[in-house]
Formats: sequence, structure tokens, C-alpha cells
Amino acid sequence: MCWPPMSSGPPDAPRQVRARARALLRRILPRTLAARTALFLLLALMAVQAAGLTIHALDRVDLQRAATEREMSARVFGLWRAMVLAVPERRGLVLSEIELPTGLDASLDDQPAVRVGMLPAPPPVLRMIRPEILLGGPPRLRPREIQAGMRFGTLYVSFRMPDGGQWLNVILHMPPLRPWHSETFLIAFLLMTAAAALLIVWATRRLTRPVRDLARAANALGRDVNAPPMPEEGPFEVATAAHAFNTMAERIRRFVGDRTQMLAAIGHDLRTPITRLKLRAEFMEDDEQRAKMLADLEEMEAMVNATLAFARDDAAAEPSVPLDLAALCRTVLDEAADARPHADAEDFAYAGPERLTVRGRPIALKRALANLVANAANYGGTARVVLSPPQGGQIHLRVEDDGPGIPEESQEAVFQPFRRLEASRNRETGGVGLGLPIARNILRAHGGDVTLRNRPEGGLCAEVTLPA
Repeated sequence: MCWPPMSSGPPDAPRQVRARARALLRRILPRTLAARTALFLLLALMAVQAAGLTIHALDRVDLQRAATEREMSARVFGLWRAMVLAVPERRGLVLSEIELPTGLDASLDDQPAVRVGMLPAPPPVLRMIRPEILLGGPPRLRPREIQAGMRFGTLYVSFRMPDGGQWLNVILHMPPLRPWHSETFLIAFLLMTAAAALLIVWATRRLTRPVRDLARAANALGRDVNAPPMPEEGPFEVATAAHAFNTMAERIRRFVGDRTQMLAAIGHDLRTPITRLKLRAEFMEDDEQRAKMLADLEEMEAMVNATLAFARDDAAAEPSVPLDLAALCRTVLDEAADARPHADAEDFAYAGPERLTVRGRPIALKRALANLVANAANYGGTARVVLSPPQGGQIHLRVEDDGPGIPEESQEAVFQPFRRLEASRNRETGGVGLGLPIARNILRAHGGDVTLRNRPEGGLCAEVTLPA
């Protein structure tokens, strides 16, 4: 017997709703910390201001209501007194001559204005006409009967005359209480909000400025390990963070310096035994073995020199200055073409603006471009540089060749030190697998990067980005 599978776990609908709500909130909220802080503070202040002004407006409404109650009760009492003291035949004439305030109407009728089905008048509303004053007067001035009701926000009160004849119907139109519809309320709210917004924006920008300074300092340290330290000033927390950042930067500089000195010492120590081995190999009688040993020793020496070049701190020691990137590209292409006298001029062509000024380290950038051009020339036979004008704060540069390209899964692996793809590259082309890693290190030190991709028409393209 088979049982139907039981459902496990709650439905995903609430989770999807929460995910959509978070995504919507991320789209609505500003991106910067200062803007978010200012927005939250402004919303909180607006809520507090609205509550305070509302309380003030309600208090004012209570005062106005009390004043209205006093005025209306006095008017109703005076109106009733005039009707009672007047001769029954002249009551209508007397009523027509009485000037009533806005919102108060009165008439003499044979029937009360209060009808069946009307809502009973609440005590707070009924207090506006103060019926206890009339009921507490002399017997000859007391109404024989009082009826009250409400309909659509209008108060109907009917007083039966002492003689038992007509009814004095008083109609009080009660305007709705709208404390927020006051012009004073709106103007005060807008002025207070505008003043608070200016103060909040100024304060949040000032409070978050250390965060922006820390981000700029970290970006500068990523480009230049010898970047100037952050000023250790301001509030205690800011000064502590700046001190910690400066300590970290000093440790990084010390680590880089120690690594460079260590590799330089290793390289110096390795050159001596390599030289001795070369001298001993020259005295070998077997020509074939001598040639193989000398080739291995030359390869070892090339690897030592390349390793020292890879670890050398040239980019950190060289100052950053304005330079013409277009002229630098043309110079690198000319030097690559001169090293290959049998190549065509079209094989080392430049396309782009005549002049494009950027800020960087000339020797380091030239070395990075030379490595990319040499890589294209060695393995693709050509090296064409395409430089694009700045767009979106970025400069894009392409180094293209007509070689076999690189498999897509290996295009990132070639940036690892000493990584060579034997399927498409061999030792005879020169190099030990450090040209691309050195180029990427230099470009990343400038705030840029380099990636590889195969061209649809064939060949490899090295795409370089640099900050404008």
C-alpha cells in the first residue's frame, strides 16, 4: 500500500514576499551612508514634529471649542429668553429680528425638528447649548420639554415653549474638527522640516566624512604602498580608526620591503653558484652535454632574474605623474617593431586618440604594456593596440593579436606566476611565465586591471582598464 508523500516545510510564499520587500527597499534607499542617515533622521524628526504640532493643534481646537460653547450657550439662552418674554403673537417677528451667528439657525414650529431615527446627541455636543441653564431657571422660563438629536454632523435641539404651544427649534451646524488643515500648521511644519533638513544634511556629511577619508586612504594604499598616512585627528573613534589604518599600512610596507630584500639576497646568492656551474660546464668534454647544461643554467638564470623583477617594488618607489598614455602606447609598439625588423608595419599598429593624459607611473606602465605587447607578438605574431577615450570614469585599452588564442577555462590561470600553457606556448618563444602576472600587478596597483578573451575573428585580446 502506497501512502501519498507528505509535504515538508512551510510554503515559500512568505519567504518570497520578504525577499521582494528587501529588494524593493534596496532600490528605494539611497546608496551612501550619509544619505541613508540623513533620510532616517529626517523621517524621525518629521514624525516628531507632526506629533508635536498635532498636539498643539488639538489643544487649540479644544480652546476654540470651549469658546464656541460659551458663545453658543449664551446665544441660545438669549434666544430662549427673548421668545419666552415675547407675546406669543409677536414671537415670530422677534425671532426674525434677532441676528444669529454663522452656524446657528432657529425657527418657531408646531412640531419639534428632532425626528425619529436621529442619533442621540452625545453629552459633549449637547453641552454646547448648556440646557441645564434653562432647566435651572424660574418655572415660567423653563421649557416644558427638550429634545435633541444629530444628523449628518448637525445638532437639532427642540425646546417646547412654557405655554405648551410652539417649539423653538435650534439647529447648530458643527464644522468638522480639522487641526491639520490650518495654514499655520502647514507653514510651521514645512519651515521646521526645511531647517532641520539642512542641519541634518550638514551634520551627517560631517559625521561620515571620516568614512569617506578612510575609503580614499585605502584606495590610495592599494595603488601606492607608500601613500601618505591618514591624519589621526577628530573624535576618539575616528582617531583610533586612523591610527589602526596607519599601523596596518606600515606593516604592509615593512612586509613588502622585507620580501624584496629577501628575494634580492636569494637572487644574489643564486647567481654566484650559477656562474660557477657555467664555468665548470665550459670545461666539459662532451659537447652535447655541455650545451644542454648551459641551456639549463641560462634558463635558471632567466627564472631568477624574472622572479626578482616580479618581486621588485618598482611601482611603489616610482612617483605618480601625469603622462600621455597614447604616446606611451606608440613608443611600446615602435620598440616592439624595431625588435622584429621583418615584421610589417600593420602588425604593430595603434588606433586611438593622438593624446590622452592620465596619472600614473611611466616606467611601470610602460613595462606592463610592453609585457602585453611582447606576449601578443611572441604568441600571435602581431600586436595591435586600440585605445578608447574615457567613458564612465574608465579608460579602455585593447592589445590584439592573430594567434591561436587561449581556451576560455585557462584565460585566468595564465595570470598565475610561472604558469605556461604548453599546448599553445613553448620555451623557444622566451619568458618564464611572469609577463602577464607582472602586467596585472602593475595595472592593479594603478587601480585598473587586465583580462583576456578570444576574438570572434580569431586571436587573443587583452582588455586593459585604467581610471581616467
